[in-house]
Amino acid sequence: MATLRQLEYFVAIADEGSFTRAATGLNITQPGLSHQFQALEKEVGGRLVERLPRGVRLTAAGRAMLPLARAAIADARRAMTAARRATGLASGDLQVATLYSISYGVLPKVLTVWRSRHPDMRITLFEHQHMNELAEAMGAGQADVAIGPPPPAWQGTVRYLGTEEFFLLTSADDPLVERVSGTSVRLADLAEREWVHFTPTSGLADVLDQACTAAGFRPRVAVRTQQAPFAANFAASGMGLSLVPGNNVPGDFAGRLFRPDPPIRRTLTAYTHSSPDSVTGAFLDLVAEECELIPAHVRASVDGTAPPE
Repeated sequence: MATLRQLEYFVAIADEGSFTRAATGLNITQPGLSHQFQALEKEVGGRLVERLPRGVRLTAAGRAMLPLARAAIADARRAMTAARRATGLASGDLQVATLYSISYGVLPKVLTVWRSRHPDMRITLFEHQHMNELAEAMGAGQADVAIGPPPPAWQGTVRYLGTEEFFLLTSADDPLVERVSGTSVRLADLAEREWVHFTPTSGLADVLDQACTAAGFRPRVAVRTQQAPFAANFAASGMGLSLVPGNNVPGDFAGRLFRPDPPIRRTLTAYTHSSPDSVTGAFLDLVAEECELIPAHVRASVDGTAPPE
């Protein structure tokens, strides 16, 4: 029977694509790693990787085994964490999976408060580009809790957190600023404009493409980036319009914000595999209390109100 350590070695080799890099990351000798891996292949009854001149490549058996190995490792970690919690230990590891935009826009405040209340509880954060990737990773047992759009057909607990609102960003000297009265802009009027878009693997790319399609056009791409804060900076510099969640707009944003018409919103949830235990439940309560989906400086910019001092 394969041991958990052997599975961890296999996953490290697959992720690093190299025995040498995997051994370095695991802080063990390469001969020790190779010995344990050979024992695993003997147990399986076939090769899991093909050794190449530069690195390794998974065989069909390796590709079939990898997601199950990840799930087994995640299950073991959750079991250890649950046991520690059950014995009343204040220390442990809380694993959180989320999207890059949520990690930037929502979690800093939440995690800061959490750490102040539970200083001995470690936090492991897994960040993903797309909601489908996030849901798939959670389905494989990656984390204790995920924060993101509601996953389809989820069998565990799903808790509604609120609704994000997306805003149009542009430079302060964009002609649009003089032409538009108010803070709302019809998307259909922007068909000829260039856009700061997102890389195709990003879920934010889907949001922009779907909004523009609904308005009757395809966005003309000036530049693509992976992260919403970078898109905001590019928009402020005059490279094109962008569409980002309000909580990803930097506090010192130098451009202008508009609400798209029709509005673009995204529901956020927190979801777990089963009924939350005391630690996960406390974290869910904190997220619901502290997550700021539309920051005060964004509301002040689009609503004309004074930001709090």
